Amino acid sequence: MVTPSTPQRQRLRQRRHDAEQQILDAAERLLRERRFRDLTVDDIMAATSQSRTAFYRFFTDRHALLIRLIYDLAEELWAMSESWMTGTGDPVHEGRQALERLVGVYAAHGPLLAAIAEAAGSDDEVEKVYGGLVQRFVDGTAARIERDQAAGRALPLDPREGAAALVWMTERYLAATFDEPGTGDRSKAVDTLLAIWMRAIYGSDQPAG
Repeated sequence: MVTPSTPQRQRLRQRRHDAEQQILDAAERLLRERRFRDLTVDDIMAATSQSRTAFYRFFTDRHALLIRLIYDLAEELWAMSESWMTGTGDPVHEGRQALERLVGVYAAHGPLLAAIAEAAGSDDEVEKVYGGLVQRFVDGTAARIERDQAAGRALPLDPREGAAALVWMTERYLAATFDEPGTGDRSKAVDTLLAIWMRAIYGSDQPAG
């Protein structure tokens, strides 16, 4: 038996990665045109240069593909919001920066996020993974509220309940606003969310830094 050399193994891994990414990209493109419930494996593979059987080398079904997309998107969403979640500085400045980045992700991936929310309503595994993503934001927000309460600048809001309400409200609002390509006003979305978050947590649009 001939063992592939290191360069050959690297090329094989790269081809495998490229094939998987092609499928993921095709699925997200198609979700800009149709709902997840109407998307089939045949549709996805017809939008790639690969055979239908190639799909099952990477994913057991459409929901497994969607879960992979959730994991990829989760890191991007967190990176966009981490400055506020872990920050201790001016909440307005840090909040606006985080919301501008977060809204940018929804504007770019709105149909995908809408598909994830849709699938979460009918698939237990998707619901579990997506719920875990949202919970990460709830935990981060609660920690920020607790730090600012300890510093004497946040209202006596229950950190966990307040965080859950704000995060789920934001998720639903952004999903509805950017569920189709080219929809939604990014600037208005940022201003609206920033006002709600600042008033709910600090009692003012311009809390003390």
